[in-house]
Amino acid sequence: MADRRDIEFTYSSIDRVFRQSLGELADFSGAKYDGDFSLSLEQAQRRKHDYVAEQLGITPGRRLLDLGCGWGALLNDARRRGATGTGVTLSKAQAKACRRHGLDVHVHDARTVTSETFGTFDAVASLGAFEHFCSQDDYEAGRQEDVYRDLFTNVAGLLPPEGRFYLQTMTFGRNMIPVNEISVEAPRDSDAWYLGLLGCQFPGSFLPFGKEQVERCAAPHFRLVESSSGRLDYIETIHQWNKRIGAPGLKKSLTKLRLLPLWLTSKTFRLGFTSGVSTNQVCFQRELLDHYRLVFERTGP
Repeated sequence: MADRRDIEFTYSSIDRVFRQSLGELADFSGAKYDGDFSLSLEQAQRRKHDYVAEQLGITPGRRLLDLGCGWGALLNDARRRGATGTGVTLSKAQAKACRRHGLDVHVHDARTVTSETFGTFDAVASLGAFEHFCSQDDYEAGRQEDVYRDLFTNVAGLLPPEGRFYLQTMTFGRNMIPVNEISVEAPRDSDAWYLGLLGCQFPGSFLPFGKEQVERCAAPHFRLVESSSGRLDYIETIHQWNKRIGAPGLKKSLTKLRLLPLWLTSKTFRLGFTSGVSTNQVCFQRELLDHYRLVFERTGP
């Protein structure tokens, strides 16, 4: 799994730029346009929150756990609906930002949450964090599916019978290349080069090979009740993010200047965040990546 240092590198380093560009409680996971790209980013994110609330039954008095809660967008939406939310993240900057807005967020490994940690919940969600639960080292050691099965086992222990788990995640797509070809030393603009840049942006992280692998690892604790691909929606989401993050602003420019020492000392940071390309967007466009919204229901007693 991406460890705390990896998550701090990816998310804490861009914390202030993100909040200045997208808002204090903005959502850093794919929005739900359903093909209607006339929607604003905020409208599409609200549509996603409505969908999650409907699928999980987020209503007054219900208790929700958000695994990898980011900057707290889903928790804030649950609070607006009268539910009680608890979130975990490995980014201290994210946790601090969430707590400033009165959200119950803890710096904790999402894979190790059990009923002894925070109690049980009516529903569990994870939007965009599943990508960080397995590392390439785990994959190469043959542990990828063990990591996923252990996570689903823990989540099942948090839920009542028929309790639901909403999982939104990137996966490798139908045009994925052999893993051993991925390299930042590959020719520029090649599939291998873009996937190498993705690894620089998200060190310690590795993706599942399609929703079928995720569904297989969820059994026998869960059955899949609904799924949809959000690949095209994510392409538009990234387009909107890039416009806002790239928009000029004095405070944002000063914040970016504070990242100069990291830029000078970290080749990984330069490749991951300032290579002049939108890595995720290109990988989605080439179908090296896909993106799924998966609704699981707990089976058994």
